[in-house]
Amino acid sequence: MTDLWVSLSVLAAAVLLCEATRRAAAPLLGEVYRLYLLETVSTFQLCCCTHELKLLAQTGGLAPPGSAALTYTITVVHLFSFRGATCNPSAALESVCRGARSVRAAVLLMAFQFGAAAAARVFAASAWSLGLSDMHLRHQKFGFRCFDPLGGTVLEAAAVELACAFTVQAAAMHAHKLQETLRVPFVAAVITAVVYTGGSVSGAVFNPALAFSVQFPCSGHSYLEYCFIYWLGPVLGTASCVLLLEKIVPFLSGKSSAVQKRKTQ
Repeated sequence: MTDLWVSLSVLAAAVLLCEATRRAAAPLLGEVYRLYLLETVSTFQLCCCTHELKLLAQTGGLAPPGSAALTYTITVVHLFSFRGATCNPSAALESVCRGARSVRAAVLLMAFQFGAAAAARVFAASAWSLGLSDMHLRHQKFGFRCFDPLGGTVLEAAAVELACAFTVQAAAMHAHKLQETLRVPFVAAVITAVVYTGGSVSGAVFNPALAFSVQFPCSGHSYLEYCFIYWLGPVLGTASCVLLLEKIVPFLSGKSSAVQKRKTQ
């Protein structure tokens, strides 16, 4: 129980630190720089909290229902505090494809996201080195090492990451149809469900920056294999979802409507 309370304290400290930074710095910056600040700080928050949740789930003895409830709760906190930040390089690439952002701006945004992910890794190790709980002490004893995060083959893990990204992207694209008060709980429930379902195979990260922080330091597979799983998988999942829902389905619906109209004439 002590491990749980310490982990909850670490999560709260990370969220409060990032929220204080957002509130203090955002009013001092222009719109463009505010966007980079929100993405950087929010990505840092996401990665820090995920480091602690992953450690708690793997070595803290937290039961799956408790882990799912905690994942849902912290996801709701993230979605409310991020203020529209995506914290996901796949979203930056999507904005380029939509013409909403230049390639240069997207590359710069992704650089900030990956920088925040790397900084979160250092922050997590620093928090664990304080030895505030037995779980942290045990992790420190092993040099903060993490081991093979895959519960299946490389192809299976990549397929899971693709499916997770596809599902979350689809949920995000349809969330506007719900009442405003239900959008965050709905997206958080979908994220929790895919994490709970696919976590045993790949970790269900579906975010290249988050994976770079949490999964890439782990032993068991090569850097290129992790790139294939955690970078290519989510990017393809997001792209295929946008292509299906915004291009293929409307095209087929329009074609079907046209055929039906001709039949009735």
